[in-house]
Amino acid sequence: FGESAPFEEPYYSSETLGSVSSLYSNVYLKRMINQKIGSIEEINSVLNIGVRGNHFAKAGFENAYWDLICRKNGITLKELIVHKLQELGVAPQALQSKPYVLSGASLGIPVSGDMEELLDWVNGYIEKGYQRIKIKIKPGWDVKPLAAVRKAIGDYPLWVDANASFDYAEHKDVFREMDQYRCLFYEQPLQPDDIIDHAKLAGYVQTPICMDESLKDFRTAKQVLEINASKIWNIKVQRIGGLWQGVLLYKLAAENGVKLWGGTMPESGLGAIAILNLASFSCFQFPADVEESERWFGAGNDLYEIKMDEQGHIRIPDCKGNEEILNFDNLHKFGTEIAKAE
Repeated sequence: FGESAPFEEPYYSSETLGSVSSLYSNVYLKRMINQKIGSIEEINSVLNIGVRGNHFAKAGFENAYWDLICRKNGITLKELIVHKLQELGVAPQALQSKPYVLSGASLGIPVSGDMEELLDWVNGYIEKGYQRIKIKIKPGWDVKPLAAVRKAIGDYPLWVDANASFDYAEHKDVFREMDQYRCLFYEQPLQPDDIIDHAKLAGYVQTPICMDESLKDFRTAKQVLEINASKIWNIKVQRIGGLWQGVLLYKLAAENGVKLWGGTMPESGLGAIAILNLASFSCFQFPADVEESERWFGAGNDLYEIKMDEQGHIRIPDCKGNEEILNFDNLHKFGTEIAKAE
């Protein structure tokens, strides 16, 4: 079982629910059914034949293959990740992991534009146990909300996420002004294809730059390192095309002193299982954007119910295949069949 989690409209990625459904029905299901795939590396090669981009679509199939290996071999996903990292020669200290990840709250911009509403959200999520606060910013909603949140929470861990909404030439001084508010980093301040401008901004401000939308794959990550654009990376398994790319990025990060953190789109609990496991490893040093299911779907409605304790801990599911933990009643209740193997 795997999950592809694009949005309905192409405002984050060029992929949509419609494009992924079409690719599955017209290409990938026909290509994969009754084929023998011998390894994780091989399925990634097969997924890439004649298909550029479409990382969300690839992630659904690719993660299902990891799940199949776990089921066939009676091992957990974390054990399989360790096995692949060892094959890649990752240093032993980078193989250390915890049985949980820390969760942080991601807060959007109030529709009302009311600063007090934002501060109410912030206080509520801190009281609930989330281990850091992230606020969304955009041109015109940047310095003032950040200043207000920093004043309200003191030294609590904080960063801003621009979702690629700023331009270097026009807005670089906005980020220099925000330096005084001690963010852990600025997440994706500029356009996804502006890695050169990200490098310029990194040299212009004191606060580190974090790559999110720009970090599309292993090749892009190597270029980011070469031009000194960023050494803090967000890994979203959906965005990069599957867990194998995440493992390759983890190796690259471990070898180059890059600090990582994990995120979701948000997908369901099923889709989040991959990053929950990967983000438990030691190079992931910031709280994740994996949040409890109730916030997104309401209590009891997820395919796998993600829960957080009062310390902000989300436990890694201990299963040998997703089938052991999936809520099939919810799968049938909320799911719509788009294709079926004959």
